[in-house]
Amino acid sequence: MTSPSPRHPRRRRRTVATLIASLAGIAMSAVLAVTPVQATADVEPVVPTRDGAVRGVSNTNGTAFLGIPYAAPPVGALRWKPPAPSAPWKGVRDGGKPGNPCMQTGSKTPWGDLAGPGTPSEDCLYLNVHVPSKRPVKPRPVMVWFHGGGYTIGSGTFYDGGALAERGDVVVVTLNYRLGAFGYMAHPGLSGESRTGSSGNYGLLDQQAALRWVRANIGAFGGNPANVTAFGESAGGGSVCQNLISPTARGLFHRAVAQSGCAFPTPSLQTAEAAGERFATGLGCSDAACLRGKPADQIQAAGADPSAGRLPWTPIEDGVVIRDQVMDAFRTGDLPRIPVVQGTTRDEGRLTVATMYDLAGRRLTAEEYPAAVRRAFPSNAERVLERYPLPESGTPAEALGAIFTDAQFSCPSHASTTLLARHTRAYGYEFNDPHAMDYLGLPLSFPLGAPHGSELRYVFGGVSGTPQQNALSDRMLSYWATFARTGDPNSAGAPAWQRFPQVQNLAPEGTGPITTFPQDHKCDLWTQPTVP
Repeated sequence: MTSPSPRHPRRRRRTVATLIASLAGIAMSAVLAVTPVQATADVEPVVPTRDGAVRGVSNTNGTAFLGIPYAAPPVGALRWKPPAPSAPWKGVRDGGKPGNPCMQTGSKTPWGDLAGPGTPSEDCLYLNVHVPSKRPVKPRPVMVWFHGGGYTIGSGTFYDGGALAERGDVVVVTLNYRLGAFGYMAHPGLSGESRTGSSGNYGLLDQQAALRWVRANIGAFGGNPANVTAFGESAGGGSVCQNLISPTARGLFHRAVAQSGCAFPTPSLQTAEAAGERFATGLGCSDAACLRGKPADQIQAAGADPSAGRLPWTPIEDGVVIRDQVMDAFRTGDLPRIPVVQGTTRDEGRLTVATMYDLAGRRLTAEEYPAAVRRAFPSNAERVLERYPLPESGTPAEALGAIFTDAQFSCPSHASTTLLARHTRAYGYEFNDPHAMDYLGLPLSFPLGAPHGSELRYVFGGVSGTPQQNALSDRMLSYWATFARTGDPNSAGAPAWQRFPQVQNLAPEGTGPITTFPQDHKCDLWTQPTVP
């Protein structure tokens, strides 16, 4: 796997970061996947929405309303169109079954299917609402979750928001959004038929449609439409930051949490359209009508083919939904002044190394280590090898994992939060449970530590570990819910979390400030080109 030199940060991160992002949910599947909700009462609550009534199903974590359509199915003439309003229904809709996940392949892993329940389909624009069991004293904060998965896999239903809702006394909304070619393909024909002259970013527009649904309907579920937090991890964290700078999302949320993904670079409309033309040519098409006539399975198969000569499927800088790179918008302050939490895990890159080597049936040796670094960072390899020598940096796998962690996540996160903190209230964190993934029992030659995605169980209340791990999960869930409530993660009895540039260490042995974060991750090497 290769990556351009760190001298070009916008391009450098795309290859390795996309692989890491696509792995975000692998480690979480055994814990977070939603199972069918079982009723605990003879009469379940019915809530009215603008489109019709929906009946929820209650369990020990309150009531879940699953599979609510927030937009029309993007099929036929609506494929590669902005989300259209959903159709009203008569009677009471059953909210005990989630809607289908969006079109995807490659989501099945030895630990579960990251797509969650249901069959991947173009008809996938559904959301789920989790409401606590206690009667609210006043409207509750709302937390809207954008799932990760490299913009190509995953679903909202994969994440059970019930425990976070019940224990945090918040309303949690999880949602599906279009993925891969269906969510992010740009093409001159699609741009030409659009009133804005742009295309792509359909997945982001789906997220914004879901936020508008929340604004219009969440009051009926006891939520406060004037206090909405957008939060997400990996590609979901990138989505949070892209919506944060999007002019078409202004006013739709009031707080933001970006976990392990924020300043992902975005290609220009021109670049994305050229890639879309190559993709269409491979399908034998030259116009939008031909593309819309292709079966969804054929589009999906072509979109998942790494030899198709296309860009990775990501949001794009189209001049309408996204007008600038996230880092540039943070630098100039072209964003709403809302509180933001952003952070990473201590060993983000180790999951990538495990997947590339041990889980692929081979181990990275000391002799192979220099070549692996040169492949990843060809124009900066000697300096990288000098800063991450063996054996001071651990085993070869640990050293390569540290390089990926620092280059792709820790230092870009710190750099972007540095820019963000100039304009709004910002909080930084690092999740650091070195045994967070021990329960998986993976056959590895090195400790997995706290890799990409390892904090998810802790935020969603899915931990069943040591007393220290359970206490850390309780604390993190409380921090996130308190931030959603007040815009400040601090509450009585919890260790103080100061604003950035302090970074909060979230570890089983206790939480507290990290004062040497940039030095720990060698950020002078990785972020100098992107920080003024």
